[in-house]
Amino acid sequence: MATLKTAKRVVVKIGSALLVDRSTGLLKADWLKALAEDVAMLKARGTDVVLVSSGSIALGRGALGLPASDLTLDQSQAAAAVGQIRLARAYEEALAPHGITTAQVLVTLEDSANRRRYLNSRATLDQLLTLGVVPIVNENDTVATDEIRYGDNDRLAAQIALTTGADHLILLSDVDGFYSANPMTDPSAKRFEVIETITPEIEDMAGEGVSGLSKGGMITKLMAAKTATAGGCAMAITEGSAIRPVQALENGANATWFTAQGTPQLARKRWINSMKPQGALVVDAGAARALAAGKSLLPAGVTAVNGDFSRGDPIEITDSTGHRLGQGLAAYTSKDAAKIKGHHSREIEDILGYPGRAALIHRDDMAL
Repeated sequence: MATLKTAKRVVVKIGSALLVDRSTGLLKADWLKALAEDVAMLKARGTDVVLVSSGSIALGRGALGLPASDLTLDQSQAAAAVGQIRLARAYEEALAPHGITTAQVLVTLEDSANRRRYLNSRATLDQLLTLGVVPIVNENDTVATDEIRYGDNDRLAAQIALTTGADHLILLSDVDGFYSANPMTDPSAKRFEVIETITPEIEDMAGEGVSGLSKGGMITKLMAAKTATAGGCAMAITEGSAIRPVQALENGANATWFTAQGTPQLARKRWINSMKPQGALVVDAGAARALAAGKSLLPAGVTAVNGDFSRGDPIEITDSTGHRLGQGLAAYTSKDAAKIKGHHSREIEDILGYPGRAALIHRDDMAL
């Protein structure tokens, strides 16, 4: 079974029902203050933390005096705009006493579906985590419509786990795990401690959630588990209303753990290697040795740029004899790559007119 003791990077998903009192529309400040202690606990042992938090619409709805259900799209987006400020401020105020800096990151489905946006999101989140910041991620409800929505933060959290290379994902839910049937209506329902493979039989057991504020039911949690575990990330479903729910999970609280299939790094390498290359970069002997030593591919080591590709496209890496060394995601278009090949990274801004990234392919975006 997965354990948080060894986690290097954890994503925690928080649902609206945990954060917002349904009857008043007000933030549950004491619960959030206790969650901040959990985050500080993880950070103190060197674990990176990302929070994927619902709650903006619920908070905004209360502030605007809108009904508790059946909001129109325009009303939901207006509520999100009002509530998001309150949500971000609440996290900032809860974590600041622990010396933790927070950042607000708003995303849509397009940001993961489009490789260029995905790379930008990944680079931003990675830099925030490197600086010790705790990103607070939410769907950008003020601009997202049905065709560009995740629709629930379970799947968003799984995608963020993959984007950040997290090894653990925790879904704080209104139930304490995955059951063979809905425990609210079936007394004989049994909770699974560990699920190693999500079979059709497991999928048939999924019911819907019981919360009036949360959109995601057990089906969406299974979808999240499929995404996370395939990306090398173990996932837990546990009941989140307890004070300090992450500590409770660590101490053996009821939960269902879904087993990771490999590691985040291996899963990402497989994904990069599975795509059809849109071009190729030819490198010199020095660059080939640097790549073999785990370095990124810098412009100085590139001798030729072949093909027509965009930023984020998969491209091959070959040596001067045509031998394939690997594949990676381009940090530049083929046009810009051709301009900076053979040059030092410090010359990029002078050549292109903007301060680009130092590497043509970062080592994290490469499979050799």
